[in-house]
Amino acid sequence: MGCFDEGHFNGEVENGVSSIADEANTTTVAIEDAVKVLLLGLGEDINREGLKKTPLRVAKALREGTRGYRQKVKDIVEGALFPEAGLENNKIGHAGGAGGLVIVRDIDLYSYCESCLLPFQVKCHVGYVPSGQRVVGLSKLSRVAEVFAKRLQEPQRLADEVCSALQQGIKPAGVAVILQCTHIHFPDIESIFLESNQKGWVKILVSSGSGVFENKSADVWADFFFLIKSRGVDMEKIHLRGSSEQCWCPSLSAISTKVSSKIGPVNPAMVAAVSSILKSLGEDSVRKELAGTPNRFVKWLLNFQSIDMDVKLNGSLCGRINSSNSNREVNISNNKQIYSELNLPFWSQCEHHILPFHGVVHIGYFLSEGFNPIGKSLLQSIVHFYCFKLQVQERLTKQIAETVSPLLGGNVIVVVEASHTCMISRGIEKFGSSTATIAVLGCFSTDLDSRTSFLQSIANATSSGGQ
Repeated sequence: MGCFDEGHFNGEVENGVSSIADEANTTTVAIEDAVKVLLLGLGEDINREGLKKTPLRVAKALREGTRGYRQKVKDIVEGALFPEAGLENNKIGHAGGAGGLVIVRDIDLYSYCESCLLPFQVKCHVGYVPSGQRVVGLSKLSRVAEVFAKRLQEPQRLADEVCSALQQGIKPAGVAVILQCTHIHFPDIESIFLESNQKGWVKILVSSGSGVFENKSADVWADFFFLIKSRGVDMEKIHLRGSSEQCWCPSLSAISTKVSSKIGPVNPAMVAAVSSILKSLGEDSVRKELAGTPNRFVKWLLNFQSIDMDVKLNGSLCGRINSSNSNREVNISNNKQIYSELNLPFWSQCEHHILPFHGVVHIGYFLSEGFNPIGKSLLQSIVHFYCFKLQVQERLTKQIAETVSPLLGGNVIVVVEASHTCMISRGIEKFGSSTATIAVLGCFSTDLDSRTSFLQSIANATSSGGQ
């Protein structure tokens, strides 16, 4: 049987699998070493509980989040084209495998921004017009989109690459791609303790078309837009290719032009570590689009460095206890009043995966004799103080409760609701999932009616749109 005999063939397969595994292990170790440098640069103890396995977790998340570099569209599309007749000869029109528009809507994706390395969310709508009396398996449209999303990207290029790949892979009459992309804003660390109304998100809408979709005025585009209009897509707001707002990443206008005086100079070793991560992922860290990425990512991370900010917090507590009260009051059955502040926004950095998580904090309390209510601005400052660290949500909830409690007499309830990038951009990829944690101190730990009343006020605020 020559080279095709069973033993020789199995040997080749085993060697191939072994080679791939060795390469993956080498890449993982290299990224782990780089992450350790980043953690040390943040002033963290890489041997403390919670961080011991962080380098490995980050390495796995990055490899998983960029697995598109190791995938080929051809492997996905081949074997997924099926014969499907068009209209009968005596019929006039388009349908089936000869001209009938096909759209797959609401494909949820996450990609890594090539400008700052933070994940951004994508809502993808893909359509194509079949030709040659054949159609492609619908799941393949989302899988091809995911191949390119699982790479370092920017929205317009992502749309163009998905469009081009589908046009070449299934050879239809045309392909259309619409992406609704959302990117987290960057913090202004100088004013974050003074201003609670921080910007949350940057959004952009991009499109790409091939074949019959190359002409944006074509009737087929009108059909496409009408069928995705209910998804919040406004064709008048589509980002024009080559416009003056081409750079959508907030890092290009925020972090790159202003560095907090609290952060200090960027550590060259940390920048070199990020460059090595890019190389380990198979990227060229000196290509034009990535030239400033290591520096920008390090500046983002330095917002969460482990530094002594007690003076800042203590100064806020001493000077603002009697600040104006903007709190709600909730009456309960025993005629006590629960003072509350709901929907205090925050975002932080998960210490397990070095990925952002964001959400809102709800604080309620009974005001003990001799204590004054706390104003919203001070509560927001306390929230920000504990968020600008490497964190886990459970600890964050406890720390806020323990800090507020002695200022108010000890009867406090804190609820934190958050969305975690690590649950969406990797692993189980549970889009739309959120996590709630609760801390109860004093009488809230034993008074079920009081807890229920406060939790109901959160539900009421949520259903009415909050503040």
